[in-house]
Amino acid sequence: MTRILVAYASKHNSTAEIARAVGAALCETDGLQVDIRSVETVSDIAPYDAVVLGSAVYAGKWQDTAADFLRRYERELAQRPTWIFSSGPTGEGDPKALMHGWVLPEPLRPIAARIKPRDIAVFSGKLDPADLTLFQRVLVKVVNASAFRLGDYRDWSMIRGWARGIAQALQQQPAHA
Repeated sequence: MTRILVAYASKHNSTAEIARAVGAALCETDGLQVDIRSVETVSDIAPYDAVVLGSAVYAGKWQDTAADFLRRYERELAQRPTWIFSSGPTGEGDPKALMHGWVLPEPLRPIAARIKPRDIAVFSGKLDPADLTLFQRVLVKVVNASAFRLGDYRDWSMIRGWARGIAQALQQQPAHA
């Protein structure tokens, strides 16, 4: 049995929903046991053979709790298969294109380079005006950027496909010792 941790940091629950979809897709594969947890609730990753870590992105930054998780567990993550995802851009089109090739905040790139994640994905997110402060709603209108539109732009088939790729990769290698 391969144990996988899907850890996430979510501001308005959109990234949590993506993490749950990733976890559900992984659970469809025999031999994979999955725990889906907010990074704030994780105190040890030693029991896990692989880790999927995701964070909501605002203004090009990960949630502080996700960045702290990446820093705190850098050494352990480098010793097991790790996948990373960000969720944030809202708008029509490829999320990486909407983010102009951005895949990870600059301060976290050296850490990721040392961890050597199997993949770093960017998924479109959801921007619900009901979740935003008045200032944030005004900012969205003022910025009016193609990567920040109100609505739910998450591509569930892309997310599930990415997770199935993780499951396939884990089935093709021996579990972490």
